[in-house]
Amino acid sequence: MSRIGKAIITIPAGVTITENNGVVTVKGAKGELSQELTAGITLEQKDGELNVNRPSDSKQHKALHGLYRALIANMIVGVNEGFEKKLELVGVGYRASHAGQKLELALGFSHGIVLELPNEVKVDTLTEKGKNPIITLTSHDKQLLGMVTAKIRSFRKPEPYKGKGVKFVGEIVRRKAGKSA
Repeated sequence: MSRIGKAIITIPAGVTITENNGVVTVKGAKGELSQELTAGITLEQKDGELNVNRPSDSKQHKALHGLYRALIANMIVGVNEGFEKKLELVGVGYRASHAGQKLELALGFSHGIVLELPNEVKVDTLTEKGKNPIITLTSHDKQLLGMVTAKIRSFRKPEPYKGKGVKFVGEIVRRKAGKSA
């Protein structure tokens, strides 16, 4: 039995959940998200709580049971509170700036990188003297936010010798010893 799938989701005030033809729509203060349900997964909603049910105990249904429960729980948290990820640029001359939905990065290449962000993702850059630049990304869609942060990080992943690159705030980069003379 899926422990994650069996867990009950509490629905906070101000969040509405509707299911129509296998598509779950979650509306809240921060926005609206929808997810298609497959394999006969059903939702049972009563008294401010949501239960995710599966039709049988087959391996496929067990796997999808926990998956859809986690996706719906993330959608509820997203439209109610939102998600935030912070990236830190470590390296001499590494800079970040934004204008609207365009993020401009200088990561040691011969050219700057300009990334057009989706409308659902809000960006903020912070540059203080003597500290590494920090990019703060916020969104109500956890999946989209993760994809955008992974894309930004892929431009210059942290390397193990000096630790230079784009890393998450609080991430520990495993370091290697350099050449010994």
